[in-house]
Amino acid sequence: MSETAKIELDGKVYELPVVVGTENEKAIDISKLRDLSGYVTLDTGYKNTGATKSAITFLDGEEGILHYRGYPIEQLAEKATFLEVAYLLIYGDLPKQSELDAFENSIKKHTLVHEDMKRFFEAYPAKAHPMGVLSSMISSLSTFYPESLDPNRSAEKKNLTVHRLIAKLPTLAAWSYKNSTSHPFMYPRNDYDYVKNFLYMMFAMPTEEYSVDPVIVSALNTLLILHADHEQNCSTSTVRIVGSSNANLYSTVSAGISALWGPLHGGANQEVIEMLEQIAADGGDVDKWVAKAKDKEDPFRLMGFGHRVYKNFDPRATIIKKACDDVLSKLGVNDPLLDIAKKLEKVALEDEYFKARNLYPNVDFYSGIIYKAIGIPTDMFTVMFALGRLPGWIAQWKEMTENKEPIGRPRQIYVGATNRNYVPISER
Repeated sequence: MSETAKIELDGKVYELPVVVGTENEKAIDISKLRDLSGYVTLDTGYKNTGATKSAITFLDGEEGILHYRGYPIEQLAEKATFLEVAYLLIYGDLPKQSELDAFENSIKKHTLVHEDMKRFFEAYPAKAHPMGVLSSMISSLSTFYPESLDPNRSAEKKNLTVHRLIAKLPTLAAWSYKNSTSHPFMYPRNDYDYVKNFLYMMFAMPTEEYSVDPVIVSALNTLLILHADHEQNCSTSTVRIVGSSNANLYSTVSAGISALWGPLHGGANQEVIEMLEQIAADGGDVDKWVAKAKDKEDPFRLMGFGHRVYKNFDPRATIIKKACDDVLSKLGVNDPLLDIAKKLEKVALEDEYFKARNLYPNVDFYSGIIYKAIGIPTDMFTVMFALGRLPGWIAQWKEMTENKEPIGRPRQIYVGATNRNYVPISER
């Protein structure tokens, strides 16, 4: 017999089914509770609400486990390319060589954007934040591909939209940066792989030879893989709920980008650099700022340490630490901010105060250092996050639409004024 949960309300007992996931996660299915009893559940922020069943990503924060489609993140980060992981997330299995070749070739065919879109960039001020530009440009793609507006189009046409989006996001992301620096746009080079092509469009100049160190390409490939999906977080949930209205994929992902832009979500690695700048501006005394972090009466908090989901350690941080060390060693960067970062890392890994509270350096700490070292400005950090998270957003959208999930419509508990009569303005 299937397991059930019992809830007693107003003297009546209701039995609700218990759902068990493949990793033994358990949930009480309350989808019919309101119909049965008139009650809804209240879960502010959805911290304890399963909004969907998903076969994409498994995350266990207590044990520090992250799997994409069953594959440990450690294996994928070490052995796979970003496009290989994108294929896995979107289509469910690791690709065969012929499938990966076809996928990569399709992406390369669609890296260019319509020339008219360059005029959009001209309308933005040079100091426009790249995330605002990127969100708008991605949404604008739907106007160039009106067939994407039809939710009932064929699977083949939906697949084409997916490939176009994966191909064009790096181009638009890099051009958002170029726009902020008033530098000329660089067109994609399809003889380069996905990551190298993005770096080329970011940093190359028309009058100069461009070369990029393989260590940087490898580190960025790893970072994108680590960010590719992370279960039902704020931006992913945004993508699913916007997509549930049958909005087109471009505007759906644009909404995800906007959600990611929030400093409580995608801005953590930017906050790391801003913290390092604050310490440097004060003279660079790490011990002083560590003492402030330990002082409960002091509002200062170390950014990039610990994680709201991972309670013991962030499995992604262990992976990216090596990439961070490789980049700093290879580049030989002489930057006081990075020196402060290394001192903070040493404290967090050795000081009993931090160890006892699981305040370990997380993926945001190391990713911020890597971006800083390779010359990516802080206001582009969230754009880099979006570039990595895109396959996860697409996979979540694809799963939701293929499962024909209903339009998202949360309930509420109303706490406002009760019935009031209108009073003419002269009598107020």
